[in-house]
Amino acid sequence: MRPPILRRLFRRVASTAVLGLLAATLTTTPAAAAGGLQQVTGFGSNPGNLRMYEYTPAGLPANAPLVVALHGCAQTADAYYTNSGWPKFADRWGFDVVFPQTTSANNALSCFGWFDASEDSRGKGEAASIVQMVEHAKQSRGSDGQRVYVTGLSAGGGMAADLLAAYPDVFAGGAVASGLPAQCATSQAAASGCQTGPQKLTPAQWGDKVRGAYPGYGGPWPRVAIWQGTADYTVYPANATALRDQWTDVWGIGRTPSSTDTLPGNTARAVYNDSAGRPAVETYTVSGMGHSLPVGPGTGAEQCGTAAAYFLNTICSTYYTGVFWGLDGGGTPGGGDRLPAPAGVTVTGVTDTTTALSWSAVEGAAAYAVFRDGTKIASPAGTAYTDTGLTAGTTYRYTVAAVDGSGTAGTTSAQVTAVTTGGATARCFTATNYAHVAAGRARTTGGYVYANGSEANMGLYNVFVTHTLKESPAGYFVIADSGCTG
Repeated sequence: MRPPILRRLFRRVASTAVLGLLAATLTTTPAAAAGGLQQVTGFGSNPGNLRMYEYTPAGLPANAPLVVALHGCAQTADAYYTNSGWPKFADRWGFDVVFPQTTSANNALSCFGWFDASEDSRGKGEAASIVQMVEHAKQSRGSDGQRVYVTGLSAGGGMAADLLAAYPDVFAGGAVASGLPAQCATSQAAASGCQTGPQKLTPAQWGDKVRGAYPGYGGPWPRVAIWQGTADYTVYPANATALRDQWTDVWGIGRTPSSTDTLPGNTARAVYNDSAGRPAVETYTVSGMGHSLPVGPGTGAEQCGTAAAYFLNTICSTYYTGVFWGLDGGGTPGGGDRLPAPAGVTVTGVTDTTTALSWSAVEGAAAYAVFRDGTKIASPAGTAYTDTGLTAGTTYRYTVAAVDGSGTAGTTSAQVTAVTTGGATARCFTATNYAHVAAGRARTTGGYVYANGSEANMGLYNVFVTHTLKESPAGYFVIADSGCTG
């Protein structure tokens, strides 16, 4: 969670006010765009005040997978990009990588807020910002919404676990390196206790923390890889055991491994299969490793990364995690190729409140999954569907996947866009910059405020600057101080 050199300092922080003062003295320099790493702005309302960086291999086609990689405390997106090894396999296997970044403006040590319900819950704070980054990548890059994965180190690992619990409908899989069980702590005061030894809960109680993060969700659940060093005295190995208990309970499988083996770097792997015999949870225990993301520098097919602070030379965890998720082209983890993407997905008609779709049949499909803006909305048996209850004058994006007899969704189709007819009159809002941000009409970064959608600079983030914003279409705001009409 936090580097040992900062641990004693962190323990002296006794109040929110002191944290704010400390943040002013430990400001993190924004990550530079190193090589192919590029900053992305205007990805959403950004309620968690995060920065988005992205690495996209040259010539990456639509419908490629997407990986979200979360740095640890006192790190940056650039450090994770440089040392973790994800760009190497993005180039080789063909997928996009998003590197979110938090700063000391959010947390004195630039930690993701895995212990804060206002940051790590569904629809809130940093978690919501990260999901907005996913949606932006899906819309701008055409990323496959059924193959989105999240991984993280330390505080980033804790946030990754929380995201898997809060958004199992967004993430198909995850990896937690030197991290915490989902919802282990719900306050700053409880965070240190989780790190040194999580609560003594039963597997069912740990599983309930996941189920409670998105009440009513019935699956499918993400596949989870857990990486832990036996000599980690920042996040103790007991957390890996709790993570295993948590996710095997969610999957409804036992805690006796289906198989075990030994990997390079003194690494022991245990595999826990689902009812269909496919790996659902895997644990990787690295003997003698401290608090770190395991990397294995070199040019070999199974090597990656650069040794640095909190990136220790043991084994390329990125390679094994990618294979576990099926990013290497091995299809669904554990065996079996997925059905191909439906061809010919077409918008056949729109009204004020409906969109009609059709597509070509896929051999072997028992049904189809229809996704609107990345969220599954229907499972028709045939090759046509009409989406209803929509808003007039609004843009919607659709993809379709074939589903086989076992319920496994295949590759997602190319995205099509529909704009419903009609439209509401533009809305106008006059308020201070502070109030615009609080209402979700603008975001703040670097002390300045930017209108959502247009990214117009509105000036300093305070209660003294007032602007009128015009919203048209929904979610797109422009400065209209000289007059705001429909």
